[in-house]
Amino acid sequence: PRFPFIASSQVVETRTEARLQARTSDLSREGCYLDMLNPLPTGTRLKISVMHQNQELDAVGRVVHSELNVGMGIQFEEIGQRAVIDSWLAELA
Repeated sequence: PRFPFIASSQVVETRTEARLQARTSDLSREGCYLDMLNPLPTGTRLKISVMHQNQELDAVGRVVHSELNVGMGIQFEEIGQRAVIDSWLAELA
């Protein structure tokens, strides 16, 4: 399940190392949605860092949905701190 989750995020496109700022709007164990005006194209691989309540979650993922002026859906491929995301999701459940 996805839960509403507002947090600041930094995205790094892995091919070009371009850095973008975003904001999460929802979170699940499998991925998240990032609100941003200029989302990356579907299929783009990226690194994401999510900051919330003085904790940081680092993950690698892929864009699975992209809508200009709205945002992009990310599917996680690797999660660096599983305990961090588990604690966030437990609070949201």
